[in-house]
Amino acid sequence: MQCSDGGWGTFDRDNNQTILNRIPFADLKSLIDPSNPDVTGHVLEALGEMGLAHSPEVESAIRYLRRVQRPDGSWFGRWGVNLLYGTSAALVGLRKVNEPVQAPYIQRALKFILSHQNEDGGWGESCASYGLQPPQGPHISTPSQTAWALMALQSCQTDDESFDLQISRALDFLRSREGPDGFVEKEFTGTGFPQHFYLRYDGYRNFFPLIALGRLAQNYGR
Repeated sequence: MQCSDGGWGTFDRDNNQTILNRIPFADLKSLIDPSNPDVTGHVLEALGEMGLAHSPEVESAIRYLRRVQRPDGSWFGRWGVNLLYGTSAALVGLRKVNEPVQAPYIQRALKFILSHQNEDGGWGESCASYGLQPPQGPHISTPSQTAWALMALQSCQTDDESFDLQISRALDFLRSREGPDGFVEKEFTGTGFPQHFYLRYDGYRNFFPLIALGRLAQNYGR
């Protein structure tokens, strides 16, 4: 299922002819399924877990991610809103296949994540970030998007003190959003089709923070 550009789409291989989205019945511009950084990052994470970090397929995927990284260090997120999701998935995958933290492009991605932490300790991003003129400045923090940032930071930790302050502030934010059945999140952080419709998957508010907290606990030995 790996595309010829080195990345992975979700359902198809090399289904990237954008002209298909211009025909009249191209509902929600959904007729193509090109490679996406977030899906590619997830596949790299799986391949790294399987011990295939040095395979030709992985090397091709790394080249793809380096090629499509945005100038600010982020990656586009197809299935979650948006740059926080794409950057987290790409970073986690790249680190799982042993890309060095010191690599300049990894450092640019980390700088993007760190520079978008809000004053309340969390991270957030608006669905409007998919627009041609996305809004500038911070957006309301959410548990799921904060978890994505935490997963990215955890993957790049080199010792117990790496990003200690940022992680501590993020944990305080998550505590502030605790509710009777998990974390409170009313915002839409799932992507159906960019610029067309978005979703609030109710599981996101709990699943992603639990994954992030579990990985951090492993790093800290507790």
